[in-house]
Amino acid sequence: MHATLEMPHDEARLWKPLRSAKVHCRLCAHFCVIAEGDRGLCGVRINQQGKLYTLVRNTVAALNLDPVEKKPLYHFFPGTKTLSLGTMGCNLSCSFCQNASLSAPPRQGQAVRGERVRAEDVVELALRSQAASISYTYNEPTVFFELVEDVAAKAKEKGLGNIVVSNGFQSRECLESWGPLISAANIDLKAFTEQFYKDVCGGRLQPVLDNLKTIRDLGWWLEVTTLLIPGLNDDPGELRAMADFIFRELGSQTPWHISRFHPDHTMLDRPPTSPQSLKKAWEIGKEAGLVHVYVGNITGVAGEGTECSGCGATLLRRHGFHVQNVGMDKEACQACGVSVAGRGMDALALGETA
Repeated sequence: MHATLEMPHDEARLWKPLRSAKVHCRLCAHFCVIAEGDRGLCGVRINQQGKLYTLVRNTVAALNLDPVEKKPLYHFFPGTKTLSLGTMGCNLSCSFCQNASLSAPPRQGQAVRGERVRAEDVVELALRSQAASISYTYNEPTVFFELVEDVAAKAKEKGLGNIVVSNGFQSRECLESWGPLISAANIDLKAFTEQFYKDVCGGRLQPVLDNLKTIRDLGWWLEVTTLLIPGLNDDPGELRAMADFIFRELGSQTPWHISRFHPDHTMLDRPPTSPQSLKKAWEIGKEAGLVHVYVGNITGVAGEGTECSGCGATLLRRHGFHVQNVGMDKEACQACGVSVAGRGMDALALGETA
């Protein structure tokens, strides 16, 4: 989808009027106060005459059918397809962004592009495509909050799952509004220092940590991803603290995806993450007590398969986004009978491959 449109301005949700025609956006942890005629930091919410409008209310800039493993979600209906959609804009400004063509232009005052859609048509496409879920992804779904709410409500009515792939920088009000509609989330935990979030992402760490615990409390299935960047967030001490947080606050069964960095956007001065660094981070996660630690953006290394938390048997074998059931009977280990954490883990139980 590449059409550049003069987007209709639809009134946004989650904001409050202030004096002097200013508005207080309540959508994410920036809590922008926006003067008349200005946009928020995301670039897609604009104050017009003292009211807050969204430029991406029904505007989709990317739409694809993906394996759910690509999100990545390894413990949510494995082997199924998910209809993935995104708009433009983002509430962070990560210098290593892998979807900068979608996230960055609105923050730079450029036009919003995409195609107008209706929520019911997105859901119908997912059903025709035999997807098990709809994923709100590519750019940050927080900034297209209204579209997520509308599509997710109709998707839930039709028995589809709803997935958010997010930087975790929402307001609590945003998460609670989504609460009954969302089934699963993969949240980026980009680093474990405030300095990294400030200098590299234009955000803060603490709201993300708070939101991870809120998501746990909301009952969504939760997986966490960390892009391991050489020299920036790969210090063993920092990784231990991160793994300890996941173990202590989110639970030992929470999957942690450690993903390989490749130079992108404006961060072009660093090499791809070495296999040795990925292996070390994987070991740190396991030593912290995390049962399911995975390595991503690289194949042929340890950390791709799902193992039984009871006996250690391999249950699901993966190569890239392909997954094979080699040791599960319904949602339990064939060898010892221990249940496997997740949702819909029996999606592969009756077939060897997907």
